[in-house]
Amino acid sequence: MDKSKLFYSFITRDGYKGNAPDFFDPKNFKWTKEVENNWHAIKLELDQIINSGKELTPYFDKDIVSKKNSWKTIPFSAWGVLFKKNRKLAPITTKTLDKIPGIVSASFNKLSAQSEIKEHFGDTDGIIRCHLGLVIPGELPEVGFQVNDKSVSWEEGKLLIFCDAHKHKAWNNAHDERYILLFDVIRPEYLHKKKIICAKVLASLFLQSVSTKIPIMRKLPMPIQLILFNIATASAYVLKPLRNLF
Repeated sequence: MDKSKLFYSFITRDGYKGNAPDFFDPKNFKWTKEVENNWHAIKLELDQIINSGKELTPYFDKDIVSKKNSWKTIPFSAWGVLFKKNRKLAPITTKTLDKIPGIVSASFNKLSAQSEIKEHFGDTDGIIRCHLGLVIPGELPEVGFQVNDKSVSWEEGKLLIFCDAHKHKAWNNAHDERYILLFDVIRPEYLHKKKIICAKVLASLFLQSVSTKIPIMRKLPMPIQLILFNIATASAYVLKPLRNLF
């Protein structure tokens, strides 16, 4: 694999073989300090949303979790698509994140007690994925996160930053729920490709979602799947700005 070429999991099905590090040092990014300094206010907004009774949305891929509906989210943005009603529920959170150059996705994430997100790899190496610990019910080995062979504990108020394209998994064997703020930031060297990265990942997620409802799509010849992917990419590139107007 050309290590200078962007990785997309829809195109390269056998996993990531690039040279991005497993984890990134938060100190290498100027915006991390402000995010961590605001963590109490961010957690308060999470608490207010939970106490309001708002339903969280289960992740669409049911096979990735060990227990049904154990991984749920409240999205604020997804690859450049804005969820304006949700953003109004967490103004401090979204204002803090909007200051980050290259921010493309953000959500509050819940992992239920006694459950696991199975090993998988993400959609692209064009972003760094960030976890801000908000409610962490334990530490290793009971509760943790692993990228390739390295396992770490989340910490409340601290950022954990990693390459989503590498194989990774998460588990919560405690008796309480785990909550984090998850957000994606385009890597600085790929900022000029932000729009096409978002369009390709949106296309991939759309086709993955459709294939869970129409499994035969997964058996289509790869050239046909790539044609569908390119059509979906072009559609996402054009339609996303229109979607954000409303």
